[in-house]
Amino acid sequence: MIDFRSDTVTQPCAKMRKLMAEAPVGDDVYQDDPSVNDLEVWTAHRHGFEDALFTASGTQANLLAILSHCERGDEYLCGQQAHNYKYEAGGAAVLGSVQPQPIENEKDGTISLDKLAAAVKPDDLHFARTRLLSLENTIGGKVLPMEYLASARKFVDEHNLLLHLDGARVYNAAVELNVDITEISKYFDSMTICLSKGLGAPVGSLLIGDADFIKRARRLRKMVGGGMRQAGILAVAGKMALTENVERLAQDHDNARYLSEKLGAIPGFNTFIYPVQTNIVYADVSQSIDIKSIAAELQKEDIIFSPSHKCMRLVTHKDVSRDDINVFLERLESLID
Repeated sequence: MIDFRSDTVTQPCAKMRKLMAEAPVGDDVYQDDPSVNDLEVWTAHRHGFEDALFTASGTQANLLAILSHCERGDEYLCGQQAHNYKYEAGGAAVLGSVQPQPIENEKDGTISLDKLAAAVKPDDLHFARTRLLSLENTIGGKVLPMEYLASARKFVDEHNLLLHLDGARVYNAAVELNVDITEISKYFDSMTICLSKGLGAPVGSLLIGDADFIKRARRLRKMVGGGMRQAGILAVAGKMALTENVERLAQDHDNARYLSEKLGAIPGFNTFIYPVQTNIVYADVSQSIDIKSIAAELQKEDIIFSPSHKCMRLVTHKDVSRDDINVFLERLESLID
């Protein structure tokens, strides 16, 4: 199968499956699963934080972060396109009574600091208390510039806010910027890392922060049903993802640029208005092309993508090779003709 829908569709390799089968396990709610404990300790140290928490998903990790930083009646600032605002079912508002205050993202994925400053509420009983700024890196495949992260840190310090990073694909950002992950993580009070996207683990995300923050998050994880038992089977996959699958993300980025270039050369497909930075390709498709019918035909051949005419997204990952991309492009052109 050639699947361009997302990097969440990656399959664990044979070595990862073997590690999972042989993982030492315990009961993680009692905090005696040695594989989970090892992953959390290693992750905290590797990223420059005091502690870490293994969670079932990035959505859960972001929810725990917001609820651990904020109280009922507080608000957090984020981008209009932020995943934890737009695609996580309103969890912070529904489950924590924490109000999101979305600000329009700029074309490069950043959020204007002037617009953020205007959105910070004064200390007045009429308003929710602004407590947190949440950024996402990468966002829509775009990498936030390092100088912007430094400016964001200065901004939150000046406004007495906390700074959270939705780092679902933060390693894609680090690889593209050619920096160590700590050059990004050092600006944040907390961050998440998704293990089950381009890094190739089957399940899980990590939440990282100081010890008191993680203690609060661990209690909330239990509250929302996220306490896991013999989770070491998953944790060893996450550890391998972080230690062995980072450098190869550059190959996904190269394949995405190749896909964008070749797809954009096909009449009716415009990719050049969406510059590729990491592993996500966007294309506008001419209304004269019945892209939904083409997608249905290709799915019969186990070639899968999400069709649309505006901003159609295709994602490269470890289970999509350069040869796979060529097969997709060849079959796509044949169906257009």
